[in-house]
Amino acid sequence: MSQNANPMLTPTISKVTVNIGVGEGGARLQLAERVLELLTGMTSIRTISKSTNRDLGARLGAPIGCKVTMRESEKIQLFLKDAFWVRENTLPGYNFDQSGNLSFGIADYTDFPEQKYDPDIGIFGMDINIVLERPGHRVSRRRRRSAKVGMDHRVGKDESKEWFKEHFGLTIVEE
Repeated sequence: MSQNANPMLTPTISKVTVNIGVGEGGARLQLAERVLELLTGMTSIRTISKSTNRDLGARLGAPIGCKVTMRESEKIQLFLKDAFWVRENTLPGYNFDQSGNLSFGIADYTDFPEQKYDPDIGIFGMDINIVLERPGHRVSRRRRRSAKVGMDHRVGKDESKEWFKEHFGLTIVEE
C-alpha cells in the first residue's frame, strides 16, 4: 500500500519554533523580541534560565532569550519559504535528527527578504526548529489515556529529508 493512499501516513509540520538566545535581560532582549515580531508577526515569550552559570552571567530564573512557536500552516509555509531562501535552499544532512525534525540557524535577520538593517536594533541571529509528525501523534501528548507512538508510525530521518525535498525543493548536502 502506498503512503498517498492512507492519509494517516502523510507527514505534516506540527510546529515551527524560532528562538533567539541573548544571554541577558534588558534592552537587548526587548530588541530581540521586536525582531521576532517583525519576522513572524506574532508576539514572543521569554525563555528563562534553568540554572546559574557564572561564566555566562546567567542567574537561575533570569530571562535569557525569546521564542515564537507557530502552529498555523499558512504562516509556517510563508516563513519557511523565506527562511530556506536565506539558506539558499541548501541544508546539510546533519541538521536532521532521528525523529525527522529539522533544526538550522540563520546568522542575521536582515538576510530575510524585505528586512533592512536598523542601527537601533543591531544584528540578531536565530535558531529555527521544525517538527514533522504524522496524524495521530497527539496520543503521546494528551492528558487522558496517553500512549506511545509505534516505531512504524514515527517519521524517520530519511523520510523527513525526502519530504522536505519534495515540498520545499531543498537540496540536502550529505557529508
